[in-house]
Amino acid sequence: MRDRIAQKLVESSLVSQDQLARALESQQTGGGTLSYNLVKTGAISEMAFAEFMGQVYNVPAVDLDAVLVDPNAVDLIPADVATKFQVVPLKREGRTLTLAMANPDNIFAIDDIKFITGFDVRPVVATETAIKRCIDRMYDSADSLATIMGEIEEDFEIVEDAIDDADPTAAAADAPVVKLVNSLISDAVGRGASDIHIEPYEKQLRVRFRIDGMLHEMMSPPFKMKNAITSRLKIMAELDIAEKRVPQDGRIKIKMHGKPIDLRVSTLPTIFGEKVVMRILDQSNLQIDLARLGFHPGALGRFLNAIESPYGMVLVTGPTGSGKSTTLYSALQKINKIHSNIMTCEDPVEYNINGINQVNVQEEIGLTFAAALRAFLRQDPNIIMVGEIRDLDTASIATKAALTGHLVLSTLHTNDAASSINRLVDMGIEPFLVSSSVLLIIAQRLVRRLCEKCKQPTNIHEEVLRELGIMENPDELTLMEAKGCPVCNDTGYKGRVGVYEVMEVSPTLREMIVDRASNAEIKAQAIKEGMLTLRMDGIEKFKTGLTSLEEILRETASH
Repeated sequence: MRDRIAQKLVESSLVSQDQLARALESQQTGGGTLSYNLVKTGAISEMAFAEFMGQVYNVPAVDLDAVLVDPNAVDLIPADVATKFQVVPLKREGRTLTLAMANPDNIFAIDDIKFITGFDVRPVVATETAIKRCIDRMYDSADSLATIMGEIEEDFEIVEDAIDDADPTAAAADAPVVKLVNSLISDAVGRGASDIHIEPYEKQLRVRFRIDGMLHEMMSPPFKMKNAITSRLKIMAELDIAEKRVPQDGRIKIKMHGKPIDLRVSTLPTIFGEKVVMRILDQSNLQIDLARLGFHPGALGRFLNAIESPYGMVLVTGPTGSGKSTTLYSALQKINKIHSNIMTCEDPVEYNINGINQVNVQEEIGLTFAAALRAFLRQDPNIIMVGEIRDLDTASIATKAALTGHLVLSTLHTNDAASSINRLVDMGIEPFLVSSSVLLIIAQRLVRRLCEKCKQPTNIHEEVLRELGIMENPDELTLMEAKGCPVCNDTGYKGRVGVYEVMEVSPTLREMIVDRASNAEIKAQAIKEGMLTLRMDGIEKFKTGLTSLEEILRETASH
C-alpha cells in the first residue's frame, strides 16, 4: 500500500522522486509512517496530503486544526480505542457518526467502532499527525478534568434555567464551577499561556489558550455550563452579571505559588452568548536583564545608551502582540532608581511596578494620553512613558517634553523603524523637531523559540540560503527545525524570543530627517551604519538554532 501511494504521489507531481527518497530515508532512520515523513521533510503540506488521500480513497478530506469537534461525538469512543485505531469522532447526525481516519480503508477499525457505538460510520480522511494532535487535545483535556466534570454534570442539571430565569449568582456560586474556573486559570498559567478564550457556539462551548502566540484548543466544557462559567468570571472581575447586551472590561487578581498574577477580563456579546477573553499578566515574565529578551549585543548597547540618556525620545514600534510593552517595562525596570521620578500613562496599566507612578487613561472622562502628559509635566518628572502616540496632540507634547530635559519612552504602530520618522511628520510634527528629539527607534516582532528538548538539524537548499543572504558554508551552521515532543505539546516550540531592528538616530540621519528623506533612504543609511533589519536579525537567530526558518519568514518582511 505504501509503495502504491508513493507511486501515485510522484505520478500526480505532488512530490518529486528526490523528495520521496528523502522522506523514505527519514523513515528508515527515524521511523514513523510515509505520510509523517513526507510532511516532516517539507515535501508536501499536511492538508495537501490529506486531500490527495481523499482522492485515493474517494472520501472527503478534513483539516482537523480548523474543524469544530462535537464533544458529544467524542464521548462515544474511549480514548484508548481512538488511539489504537488513530481516529477522531467529529460529529453525529441521526444514526451516522462522521469519523476522521488516517486510513479510511481499515475495515477492522470501522467494524469495531460500529459495534462499540451502535452508529453507522461515515469515514473522512485526515493526516496521521493531525489526528494525533486532535486526540491529545480532545482526550487529554477530558482526562485531566474528569473529576471536576463528573461533579459538574451532577450539580448542573438546570444551569441554563437557573441563570436566565432565577438569581444569576446562584449557579455561579456552586463549588464545581468555582473549581473548574480555578483549574482553567491555573492550567493556563502553568502552560505559559498569554490569553484564555471561552467561546460559545450553537451547540458547543470551546476553550482555547494562546501559547507562544498561537491559539490551541484545550477543552470543551458541557455546553449547558456556558452562562455559569461567564457569571463566575464576572463575579471575580466585579462586572455586572445581569448585563449581557454590551461589552464589559474588568480585572481579576490572583496569587499562584506565592506570585501575584493579574487577569484582564473582556466580555463580548455574540449570537450564542458572551465570549470571555482573559489576558494573563504575569509579572515574573518581565525581564530585568534586557539581554535575555533576544537583543543582538551591538543593538543592546545602543538601546541601553538611549534609555540612560537624561533627555530625548525612545520609540518602540510593531503590531499588536509583538512584545512592545514587555520591552518598555523591562527598560523601566532597568532605569528605575531612587533618584528618578518615573511616570507612565497607559491604556490600561498592565503591570504594577513598585517605585513608578502609573496612570490609567480614561478617555470617557477626558483623561487622554495628552491630558495625562500635560499633568505629568507639572509633577517634576525625570522619565515619562506614554502607552502609545496616537495623535498630533500627544505627539506634540511628547516631543516638547523630550526637548525640555525629560526622557520619553513610547510606542507607535509602524512596520519598521525608519517609517516611524515619517509617521511623526505625517502627524504634524516638524522634521527639525523630530530630528532633535528622537534618540533611537526599535521595531520588533516575536518568533517562537525552538524546543530545546526535541529540535533537530535540518538541511536547507543552498539556493534558498543564498536568497536569504546566508553566504557561509552550510556545514558550519547550526540550522535546526521543529520536531515535537511532550515537553512542547508536540508543537516543536517552547517560549518566544524577540527579533529587533534598532535604529540609532545618528548625526547623518538627523540631517536626512530635516531634509525630509524617504523611508527607504533613511533605512539604507541606517543599515550602512550597522543596523540589522528585522529579517537580518531573524536570520542570525535562525543560524544559531534559536528558531526555525518558517518562523522568521512568517514574521519578517524580505525588504
